[in-house]
Amino acid sequence: MIAALESWKAGLFHRRHLMRNLGAGLVVGVVALPLAMAFAIASGARPEQGIYTGIVAGVLAALFGSSRVSISGPTGAFIVILAGITAQYGIDGLQIASLMAGLIMLSMGLVKLGGIIRFIPTPVITGFTAGIAVIIFVGQWKDFFGLQPAASGQHFHEKLAMLVEAMPSLDLPTTLLALGTLAIVVIAPRLTRRIPSPLIAMLAATLAQAYFQFDGVATIGSAFGGIPAGLPDLHLPQVTFARMLELLGPAFTIAMLGAIESLLCAVVADGMIGTRHDPNQELVGQGIANIAAPIFGGFAATGAIARTATNIRNGGDSPLASIVHALVLLAVIVALAPLAAHIPLAALAAILFVVAWNMSEAQHFSDLLRHAPVNDKALLLITFLLTVFADLVIAVNVGVLLAALLFMKRMSETVRIEGESEASLAALCPVGVPAGVQIYSIDGPLFFGAAATFERTLAGLHDKIGVVIFRLGRVPFADATAMHALADVVRHFQQRHIRVRVCEANPRLALKLRDFGLMAKLGQQDASVSVLDVLAEISDTPATAARTPD
Repeated sequence: MIAALESWKAGLFHRRHLMRNLGAGLVVGVVALPLAMAFAIASGARPEQGIYTGIVAGVLAALFGSSRVSISGPTGAFIVILAGITAQYGIDGLQIASLMAGLIMLSMGLVKLGGIIRFIPTPVITGFTAGIAVIIFVGQWKDFFGLQPAASGQHFHEKLAMLVEAMPSLDLPTTLLALGTLAIVVIAPRLTRRIPSPLIAMLAATLAQAYFQFDGVATIGSAFGGIPAGLPDLHLPQVTFARMLELLGPAFTIAMLGAIESLLCAVVADGMIGTRHDPNQELVGQGIANIAAPIFGGFAATGAIARTATNIRNGGDSPLASIVHALVLLAVIVALAPLAAHIPLAALAAILFVVAWNMSEAQHFSDLLRHAPVNDKALLLITFLLTVFADLVIAVNVGVLLAALLFMKRMSETVRIEGESEASLAALCPVGVPAGVQIYSIDGPLFFGAAATFERTLAGLHDKIGVVIFRLGRVPFADATAMHALADVVRHFQQRHIRVRVCEANPRLALKLRDFGLMAKLGQQDASVSVLDVLAEISDTPATAARTPD
């Protein structure tokens, strides 16, 4: 319980902090209520399952994570993945995949893989986040407009075509109620920030529907039969080996997206309050939360950036605020569940419209398109388009792979292999370099991307050279491919009776060269000696030091 213990040591559970965290938790709980139900319905689950998820994850992630102020629960980023899993495997499949994802995140934290998430580049994250936002937005048209589209295919463009085709038959009362809800969500923050605008909008739409009883307006009661009061019975999903193999891919997808979203949330929180989270411990906390949530009737959860920011802005500075937020949701599900039957689905769809807009980060997306390098623009658009029209897993995998390839290309272009100039040689060795000796300086990492450059640069070395010295002082590391290329160059030179020496390697590189067997081929003991020592050795071996020009 790292975050809780650190908060205790910092005195954040003292009485003077108590009321502040209680107030922040109350506000966040009110904010989380409509979002939890909306995210659950959009994910193919029942609305109360979103509340169960918020309760369990809100407590466990706060206690076992590393961020003092992060609020966890169901989030919009998961909607696309979870809806697909629910449609294909059912609720049981969704819960098994969530539990498996929790085990994966817990394992990632325990083996210290939290830092790896930082290497996913911004264009990839922005691209798939914006793509998810578009899918969420279009996915809510059915409830927002009261449409009854014909059966559609699995792909986004097929679903979009069916929704557009069904648009002339929209239900007017549903649409007007949704537009009114949307207007309240957008305008209410300008009038008051004490009461969260999603709650104001949901209450207004619910009261309107309860009073006027509009025909054709779908509600939680008509669609789901209402929300049961009280907590669910403990339920362990029926896990079999075959089922686990079937859900392994979806579970990894949930785990990776959950890890990214949670760590981004923790980073945002650190920036707002000046703390520093432990990414590995954060994954442990999220893993525990995702293992427990399905057992209590919920599904996958992650750190929620908007709710975390709300917590901080309202004075939350310890895990107590997240626990209070969970208790607020618990009180609602116990005492007020019957009233939820009148909540219109159109109102929740309007709230998700705003969530999708905020999630898209349209301004950031636009800035990247205008100002980023060409390669990053291409990476952003490819990830975005693949997310929308193909699949989120494909989009992230392709985006990360392309980013890695582009990075390796850039790194290979930074490697320089240059012969020492006369001026640098004079400064290096005032007494002069022996005839027939050529010194090369290598600048940059020697890895497989630079191996071809290395071989190409040295291929044209003329025959009047007797000794080649490689200065490795500016080589931070070398991989097996590059060392194999260096061994080929050495063998090529030795066939031409040209001796090769290496010098100035850092201790780690020198050890790698020795373990690779290259030093034995060179007949040299140490790769970390100075170039002056190598020149002195050559000068002390007159007969075999170098082959001088005729």
